[in-house]
Amino acid sequence: MKEKIIEAVGNKLDSLGVVIDDVYVVNEDNEKTLTIVLDREEVIPLNTIVMATRILNPIIDKLDLIEESYTLDIYAKSKEEGDE
Repeated sequence: MKEKIIEAVGNKLDSLGVVIDDVYVVNEDNEKTLTIVLDREEVIPLNTIVMATRILNPIIDKLDLIEESYTLDIYAKSKEEGDE
């Protein structure tokens, strides 16, 4: 799934300076969540995550990877002390 999403997105996130670090589906309490984790060298500001979501949402919808209803969750990879 991660590879399909990365391929479909292509270079559309380049202008934001972010990349897709991870993609996974969580099924909790009979509700599915498709999670996309973004990353870049420095901390990603919230407005950049919002812009990335606006780019990713229609692409994910077109791919139709999950048949049931689900929530799309996009967030930035945690930057902890010592991460480079």
